[in-house]
This record gives sequence, C-alpha cells and structure tokens, in this order.
Amino acid sequence: MTSEKTAAKTAANGTESAAALPLRERKKLRTRQALIDTALELFDAHGFDGVTLDRLCEAVEVSKRTFFRTFTSKEDVAMAPTQDLWAAFLEVLESHPAEGRRLVTVLEESLAGAIGRMPADGWADRVLASRRLAARTPSMDAHGLAFCDRTTRAAVSAINRRFSLAPPAGPADPASSARPGTAELRTRLAVDMSVAAFHQALDGWVAQPSGHTREDLVRRLRTACAELPGALATTVGPHDRSGG
Repeated sequence: MTSEKTAAKTAANGTESAAALPLRERKKLRTRQALIDTALELFDAHGFDGVTLDRLCEAVEVSKRTFFRTFTSKEDVAMAPTQDLWAAFLEVLESHPAEGRRLVTVLEESLAGAIGRMPADGWADRVLASRRLAARTPSMDAHGLAFCDRTTRAAVSAINRRFSLAPPAGPADPASSARPGTAELRTRLAVDMSVAAFHQALDGWVAQPSGHTREDLVRRLRTACAELPGALATTVGPHDRSGG
C-alpha cells in the first residue's frame, strides 16, 4: 500500500528527514514507531502467537484501522526494522552514480549506505529483537521470503532502468553476451549474491555476543562481499580420508 511504502521510506531516512515533516506526518511516524516497539516487546514477552492484534492496538491506544494504514499484518510490524533497511537500500540504489563500477560493488555500497541511514538510537536493538523472534516464528520466515522477493525484483528493475550494463572484462564465452536475456540474468544473479552476502553478515552480527552497531554490520557486509569472487572460483575434490 502507498502509505506503508511512504512511511517506511521516511522512517528509513532517519531522524533528520522526519524532523522536516509537517506535524501530522511526524505524529504518524511516532505512532508507527510505537507500534513497532510495543509489538516487539509484547512478542518477546508472550510469544508471537500469544499476542493478538487487538491486544497490540490496545497497548498503543490506536484502532485496528490505524494499524492497517501502516502495516499489513503482525508479521509486517515485527519485521519492520529490517524492511526499513531494504526500503533505504532501494532509495540509495536509485541515486547511486553510474560511473563504470562493478555491479556487485554498487550493490554493496548501496547496502552499506542504507545501513548508515538507519537511526542510531535503538535500530540495532530492534533488529536483534526482530531477528531472534523470526528464528522461532515460521510465519515471519514466510513473510520475509515474500518481502525479499519483492525487494529483489524492485532492485533489478531499478538497475535495468538506471544503468547501462557492460559485459565483464577478460576471457569469456564470446557467445554468452549475445544470448537473449544474458544481461537480465547477470543482474538478477548479482542482486541475489549481494542479498545472500548481507544475510550472512546479518546472521553473524545477530549471533555475536556484543558489539551490535551499524558500523560492525557494515564491516561484516564488506567481509562477506569480498568473499564472493572466491566463492565463485572455489573448486571441489574428494575428501582426504587417510586421516593424515
């Protein structure tokens, strides 16, 4: 829904962007944040299935109609912290300069830039709460997969609209670039690999005992992205079963 996307984009742009909004819009953002914070707190205390939508709305003192103006479901509000990150990623990608850099580098920089846009106050804690809740809530996992697919398609669409894609330098199959759909396939694979690198970074960040900062998540992201060429070039052979 349009209001949901607008609110997510505004939230993703941080405190400075919100401060420039009219009073009515700032109130909407405060209500949205109250719903997120209260939902994560109640879900953690009582379990996802143990908290009804009526109970959540009562705790925040809003109507269900107000809730559905902002979120589509309990899963949607519970996953808002990371969904706000991906909304920011799409915004950064839309404005990233086209200067002949590798596509995976553009995607890495857009993700790092999106993380930097997240609010310094409380965002990391909300992500931790959301990811830990998702690990024990199957319906959140399903919601996340659907959201990831929509975001991936939006990223591919933005890339195809904004950038002219050149074939990779170096030895390659001369016929591959001439095959119909090759550029589209490479774009989708680049996005998929970047998303996978981010999820590896996020999983490690969530699992670490301390140091949950935006900067450390960026560090983990860059480490994961740096391993993509090696992952593609890795060869396999039989295990050495000699025990030596």
